[in-house]
Amino acid sequence: MNRLSQFSAFCATLMILSGCSTVTDMVESNLPEPHAGRPSIVVSLRAQEAYLYRGGHRTASSRISSGREGYRTPVGRFQVIRKDEDHRSSVYGDYVDDSGRVVKANVDSRRDAKPPHSHFVGSPMPYFLEFSPGYGLHQGYLPGVPASHGCIRMPYWKARQFYNAAHLGTVVMIKP
Repeated sequence: MNRLSQFSAFCATLMILSGCSTVTDMVESNLPEPHAGRPSIVVSLRAQEAYLYRGGHRTASSRISSGREGYRTPVGRFQVIRKDEDHRSSVYGDYVDDSGRVVKANVDSRRDAKPPHSHFVGSPMPYFLEFSPGYGLHQGYLPGVPASHGCIRMPYWKARQFYNAAHLGTVVMIKP
């Protein structure tokens, strides 16, 4: 049995035993892509799913959490304009003191006053693919419903997979 077959059998066993979508995401996102060609990303807000295509073939899909009421994710055709593996929000995060202790959590730095002797630390947004100023796909919490400030959150392994496949100029189609 070759190494790929052994790895596949091991991963299949893990998925069966765990039933955990995180394990499934990890395994699927690390399999070699069967298709070559230009990548593109399609997001269905209604289905709360994102799809990665290569050369017109769907090579991956992911659950997502898009913008909640009042913070809708923009709809339309976009392109990746920036990639940042270790991105942090410039608007949403926490006020912390010099020792790193959170003084005020979950703030909007444009609206919430900064407590004395604190500074702003933006929320982490790993594997950020910006497709419109202030909007992007990135790793984040998935409560099962639209819950973000407009970005598209994905599980860690999927965010990493989409990030690694995309490049500047990759088409991102956001459908209602």
